[in-house]
Amino acid sequence: MNTCLIESDFPMRRVSEESVREKNIRHGHISTLHIWWARRPLAASRATALAALLPDDPSRREELLRLVAQIAPWEVVSDDSFASQHLLEKARQLVRESFGGRAPRVLDPFAGGGAIPLEALRLGCEAYALDYNPVAVLLNKAVLEYPQRFGKRLLESVQQWGERVLEEARRELERFYPNDPDGSIPVGYIWARTLPCQNPACGAEIPLMRQTWLAKKAKGEGRRVKGDKLIALRLIPNRAARRVDVEIVGQNGEPIDFDPEEGTVSRAHVRCPLCGGTIDDNTTRRLFREGKAGQRLMAVVLHPPERRGKAYRLPTEADLAAYRAAEEAMDAKRQKLWAEWGLDPVPDERIITPCHEVDRPPMYGMPTWGDLFNPRQKLALITFADAVRRAHAQMLAQGADPEFAKAVVTYLALALDKLATYLCALTRWRADVLSFERAFDRQALPMVWDYGEVSPFSEARGSWDLEGIIEVLTHLTRIPPVEAGSPPAVHHGSATALPWPNDFFDAVLTDPPYYDNVNYSALSDFFYVWLKRTLGDLYPDLFATPLTPKSQEIVAYLNGGTAEDANVRFEQMLTQAFREIHRVLKPEGIAVIVFAHKTTEAWETVINALLEAGLYMTASWPIHTEMQARLNAQETASLASSIYMVCRKRPANAPVGEFPTVRREIEERVRQKLSQFWGEGIRGADFFMSAIGPAVEAFGKYARVEKLSGDLVTVAELLEYVRKVVAEFALERILQSPELGSVDAPTRFYLLWRWTYNHARVHFDEARKLAQGVGVELTAHWDRGGLIKKEKEYVRVLAPHDRDATVLKSERFENMVDVLHKAALLWERGDRKGLEEHLHNSPFSGENLRRVAQAISEVLPDGDKEKQLMQGLLYGWRQAQPTERSLFTGD
Repeated sequence: MNTCLIESDFPMRRVSEESVREKNIRHGHISTLHIWWARRPLAASRATALAALLPDDPSRREELLRLVAQIAPWEVVSDDSFASQHLLEKARQLVRESFGGRAPRVLDPFAGGGAIPLEALRLGCEAYALDYNPVAVLLNKAVLEYPQRFGKRLLESVQQWGERVLEEARRELERFYPNDPDGSIPVGYIWARTLPCQNPACGAEIPLMRQTWLAKKAKGEGRRVKGDKLIALRLIPNRAARRVDVEIVGQNGEPIDFDPEEGTVSRAHVRCPLCGGTIDDNTTRRLFREGKAGQRLMAVVLHPPERRGKAYRLPTEADLAAYRAAEEAMDAKRQKLWAEWGLDPVPDERIITPCHEVDRPPMYGMPTWGDLFNPRQKLALITFADAVRRAHAQMLAQGADPEFAKAVVTYLALALDKLATYLCALTRWRADVLSFERAFDRQALPMVWDYGEVSPFSEARGSWDLEGIIEVLTHLTRIPPVEAGSPPAVHHGSATALPWPNDFFDAVLTDPPYYDNVNYSALSDFFYVWLKRTLGDLYPDLFATPLTPKSQEIVAYLNGGTAEDANVRFEQMLTQAFREIHRVLKPEGIAVIVFAHKTTEAWETVINALLEAGLYMTASWPIHTEMQARLNAQETASLASSIYMVCRKRPANAPVGEFPTVRREIEERVRQKLSQFWGEGIRGADFFMSAIGPAVEAFGKYARVEKLSGDLVTVAELLEYVRKVVAEFALERILQSPELGSVDAPTRFYLLWRWTYNHARVHFDEARKLAQGVGVELTAHWDRGGLIKKEKEYVRVLAPHDRDATVLKSERFENMVDVLHKAALLWERGDRKGLEEHLHNSPFSGENLRRVAQAISEVLPDGDKEKQLMQGLLYGWRQAQPTERSLFTGD
């Protein structure tokens, strides 16, 4: 079996840089075609695919690695320059040469948004994409099949028919979004949901607003300067009339003498601006479910004529009359289309519960998908949907090829999906960027109290938009076909039962579900119900069920059972999917499987599934795929890297391994790879996860691994050993010394925690496993004054300021962290005498304390308060005079 390039080496740093940079790229990127969750970066997909398809030739290795790095940037595939096309053609030629002059067959059985099969196609492969989710199947047709099948003539037709849809909808709807008398165009409307005050003596209608900013683009620090744009709504209690009046402040430069951050609702707890009465969260939800909630138009966002930027005004009677007219028109339009289509044009399918990602709306009296839209939004969406359907009929009447017409209208339906994310009562007004933020700005549907209603005709963000689709199509139609008349194959099915014969594929490149990270089917129901209304007749097999099918979805989520049931089901189904990969992969074939999860429980499940399926790892590469700024803003631990696991079929005659021998192999392999990963800048939780691959490389090549007693070594035992090896390796690097004996176990744990998780909360089981790696029992340190605080099922390791009430009073210390925390607090307070006395009485040497303080300072990010404390303490150390009992010496 020939070794592939990716099994020998890979340009991790360059590919990571380009993968992270790609997160900020919009124009032409397939992510702008339609929402899909946890989509792999094209850069990483392209680079790993090429490295997996090229043989390792030691004499050309550096040249090939350079090519893999060179094709990673977005610009290589987004522009039409000679240099870019030359690089891609060279890559395609090398791939074809590697397979005897033919295009290799490559499968992604979890195709999702299409990133991996797209990059296989770009490299000249026969790309096969399969997914269980109908929305994903449709996206893959739009990304892979139709651009290859119909080429550039798609561009003109999608543009032409999209404009026709817009004009037909405009004729029906424009009167419901009237321009101002001065010609100002409404960008959108800001609504607040309302509840009646529950104080019987008040009873006012409370507008629910999380904050009242309209514009918050400040360039000055602490004062208004030229260029600031600070505008807000002031809520004015009118006790005589028992109502809340409103005015706009700041639009004409007047100062804002109140705090717009203070709204009337936070986490479903409501405060009445008139009487100060409150409504608790449970009552808030009950009132919504009982139909006691209403809504109030608070402000209108405008494009003024002949002036850049946006303006704001309070609603007028004309605004309210237009909305009431839309309500009446919606009822009539709904009945008309219901009769024509044979189903309710407004989605009446129920949102599934319980399901954390989408069950917030039902908690607040919105049980169906159609309830996520106000009447005017419903009218707009069913009008656009009707126009899309009629466009298809008109194309056929004009003699268009039915399959081509089907492709064109598919892109129009995707444009409607995008419109639905903005014409939704879960859209938010973003005062910091002066635009509306769509629903699904994250992988869930949280409750939104004050929501934005976009005008579909303003040409601002959120209106009917074909430009993004045309840009993507321009990019996709430039990819040369692999063979004339042979577009990529897109299939609807389950990865647990692949529709191909044995030994069919040269490579399987895939990104399976990450345990319980994303509940794809529940989230995509939002789009499925609209696609069913625009495309259901054209794709009857995809839209045969009321909602997306869920029975065979491979996600570890609760569906009426226990967490253990969900985990067992996930492992069983994933194992079967890996068995199917094993079956359809050629004997000499290669698989690259991506996984990213922060818990070792999830990794244990995936590794068990791989080994049970007869696959073993030959290499693994941690590739950064997330922006660090986003991760730093989160309170819970997150990974910046995804692990790309390179796998082969385990030989039928694989030997049995003895654990003492295998353990030495594991430590040698893990330390070798960790040295490389450290040099590439992999740190923290990613570093721990990156060690799993090398360990499984050594472990998985055996049919099984046995202890001297004859008992099998489990994956859980393997991972426990790996954690110990990584902990020792990391501490040696953090402390810059292989001698760890002078550092006590709690301090080792503290250093590892800060290096791995910073100040994040971590699930108890993960914290326990990290502590075990250095011989610490968590429960011994979370009593009063301890290092650890338990918050329900999470654990947080406390910083000096979290402990000042207790650690300053302590006189006896059993670990270096306690000594340093008290020292840092005394230093901050300027208590030089107390500090000298404290360190003099410390049981630890000044040299070791300085070493640990330096390590804590170095592992924390810039701007961190604890880092600044430790830096101050270290500065004092350097400034101390060498007297008999010098400050900080403790000697």
